[in-house]
Formats: sequence, structure tokens, C-alpha cells
Amino acid sequence: MPESGETASETTTVQWDSALEAIERCYELGWTDGLPVVPPTEQRVGEFIERSGRPSGEVVGEIPERRREITVGKVAANAVMAGCLPEYMPVILTATEAMLDPLFNLVGPSSSMGGSAILSIINGPICQELNINSRNNLFGPGNRANATIGRAVRLILMNACAAIPGVFDRSVIGHPGKYTYCIAEADTETHWTPLHVERGFSADQSAVTVFAGESPRQVRAVGHPEPILHAIADVASSLGSNMSTSGSVGDTGIGVRQGQIVVTIAGNSTLWKDWTKAQVKEYIHARTHRSVADLKTAMVLKGDPEPGDTETMISLIPEPDDILLLFAGGEESNMSSVIPSWGPKVGSTAVTKLVR
Repeated sequence: MPESGETASETTTVQWDSALEAIERCYELGWTDGLPVVPPTEQRVGEFIERSGRPSGEVVGEIPERRREITVGKVAANAVMAGCLPEYMPVILTATEAMLDPLFNLVGPSSSMGGSAILSIINGPICQELNINSRNNLFGPGNRANATIGRAVRLILMNACAAIPGVFDRSVIGHPGKYTYCIAEADTETHWTPLHVERGFSADQSAVTVFAGESPRQVRAVGHPEPILHAIADVASSLGSNMSTSGSVGDTGIGVRQGQIVVTIAGNSTLWKDWTKAQVKEYIHARTHRSVADLKTAMVLKGDPEPGDTETMISLIPEPDDILLLFAGGEESNMSSVIPSWGPKVGSTAVTKLVR
């Protein structure tokens, strides 16, 4: 494992006499996210590397800006420390490859003051194989796969990508997703097209989508689909998110940063039997906006409100397909969530990769 001041090619070998001593030594070396980690012994890390079917030194991706190369061995060591099982390795490697894709622009969201976290969304048969939660307590505790896969991504960010809080991670307030942020879509329990199929893969394949996002904003609504979607669009349009109230006014007076958004919809799938994903996204997209008057008052746009500004609306989402819509969450209530992106689509774009 690299120490904070080392380059990505250097490693440190540490010896200890007891498990407790090993845990404390990991704290001293700065290898933790603030919680205790599983000591990354050579034997245990070797098991994870073997399970991946790839050589330890193979480069998964790199961050040129920080002169970092992320290898299979480093992914394995952080997966061990996060408490993962060896069979999780293909998913963690895929999430790592996706967030290191240049299109994702990891340096932006991982170092921004905005405090976004990397959300991993899992689709396909591997969700059932690994028991990745897509239902009750979707973003909460209680599931080993969700908790440790998401935590492994965070430890990789810190230990291998140098996104260390207070150093390269300049988040002002952050959010709990910076500990772990991993969910699955309940794609076998709905007629909706799974996210990974929408993004170019087949239903019998497994894939990981990474998204740089704020914390989930819970949406409680009752009734039929229209009232539920109306409430979702209202929450998605709120001032104060990275999408609506971000950036400086500047000389042009344009400060709105249109971006992608994740929306999860739970409850009983039969409620949505007459709606396709495309129809839901069209409905939300058409209503996720703010008036010019509101944006001027919030100093997102330059100038004072003028006559007509109250009726003139500006969309916060570029296109309906920039809504990553998931059927996920508990069945007992019509609870949804909205996760605004870190910033504009050109700043960081969601990336989906096939699990090998």
C-alpha cells in the first residue's frame, strides 16, 4: 500500500504482532477513511488478485494530473481493507475503470469544494449473484456488498488516487456517500428498460455506472404517477444544488450549470405499468426548471428581476436522457430520491462499463 507521500509505484511493507496493532498501524499510515480497516495481508490481497484473473501490475487506469497509475494490486489491497469478499473484485475493478475514464473527469468531482461522491450503480445478473441491495434501505446500512464495494471505491480514491480530505479533496461539507455509495437497480422487478441496457449493453450482461453526485434528496409523494413525478421535478428544481445555483455570475450573466441527474423510484412496479422510462423522463425533464427571476434573485444570473422574468423558465437538465432513472428502493411506500450531479455535463459525465 502507498503512504500518503509516496508515488503510486511505491509500496510499504508493514509487520504487526496482532490484529489490533495492525488496525492502529493502518490509522498511523493514513490508509483509512476514519473507520477501522481490515489489515491488507499479502495472503488476503493475493486471494483478491487471483479472483480477478488479472496480473497485480496491470494498470486499470491513471490520473495524469497527479502522476498516478492505478493497478489491479492496489485495487485489491483497498478492497481487502474495505471488508469486501474476493468475489466482489470484478465489480470493484469495473467501477475503478469507469471512474478513471477520461470522460468521467475524476479530478474534477474528487477535488471540488462541492463535495460530491462517486455513486456506483450496478445492473445485471451479478446483482443477484453478489446479493447487492436494490430495495429496502437502498442507500442505508445492512448489506455487506453495497457497503464494502462503495467503501472500496472511496479507499481507492484516497489511497491510490490521492483524493485525501484536506489535501486534494477540498470538499467544504461533503456528505455520507463519501464513506460508501453503491446501489443496484431492481431491474428484474419492473418492465422498465434497465439502465445498462439503455446505455448500450444487453440485459444478460452485468455493468457498473459511476456518477458524481450530491447526497440523495428524499421525495415523499402519494397518489398516481403524475403527482409523484410532479414532486420529483419540484425537488430536482430546488435552488442550492450544483445544477441550479453553482458558479459565479461572470460577465456573461450565465451561471446555470445544466447537468445529469439520478432519480430512483420505488414502491410497487404495477403503479407504473402504463408508463415507460422514456415517458417518465420526458415528464420530469419538462418540469425541472427555474424562472429567470428566481435565478437572478439567487445571483445565478446577472441583473435584477425584470417584467416577464417570472414566467420565463430555464431548464436545469439538458435532455431527457440525461436523467438516469432507476427502479430501486422499498416496496412499501412511494418514496423516491433525486441526486443532482456534481456539475455541468461537460464537467463530469456518467460512465458505464461492462463487468469482465
